[in-house]
Amino acid sequence: ENAILTLLKKNGNQNTARIRVTVFRGDGGLYDAVNHTPNYLVQSSALPEDTGKWNSNGLVLGIYPDVQKNCDILSNLKHNNFLPYVMAVLHAKKQKWNDAIILNTGGRICDTTIANIFFVKDEIIHTPALGEGCIAGVMRKNIIDKLSGKYKLVEGSFTIADLLAADEVFLTNSIYNIRWVQSIDDTKYVNTLTQKIYTSVFSTNS
Repeated sequence: ENAILTLLKKNGNQNTARIRVTVFRGDGGLYDAVNHTPNYLVQSSALPEDTGKWNSNGLVLGIYPDVQKNCDILSNLKHNNFLPYVMAVLHAKKQKWNDAIILNTGGRICDTTIANIFFVKDEIIHTPALGEGCIAGVMRKNIIDKLSGKYKLVEGSFTIADLLAADEVFLTNSIYNIRWVQSIDDTKYVNTLTQKIYTSVFSTNS
């Protein structure tokens, strides 16, 4: 914490900033490190003041089919082997999407390149379970905790057809909070319940 605060001050990022902490073991050896003492690298970058506010213009997404994500003990972690996400980002830029949806090796919905994904159908909120290979996002957990008891929420396995048949879709991550999706391919979505959720959870940012 002290290292982060010192870096923020040095970089002039005391207001709104993105912090990235990379943890690695030993002294950079290959497979047989001399020791396994954890080391870390801290980076900070300034964010716009309106980061985390409600996005009045919904996001445009597409489905990236070329690289699928495994469902294993590493799937829920953020680690340095993020090539599938990099490839999906490049594809999204080429297609002029705001983000790309990642599928798992079963061809089911996993997450996006920078966020967890939720969708609403008949006022029931759905999100891929951790067993589907998605990142165990901090904001994902917070949203699930805050919505439990207020709405019916299902963590499970969902197909592309399930997502395209939804009434609303939104993304969550720790920087942007909640952002609503206006379209996936040719399917359009509303944001009625999503905006209510955003207001109830992030009323100080609305």
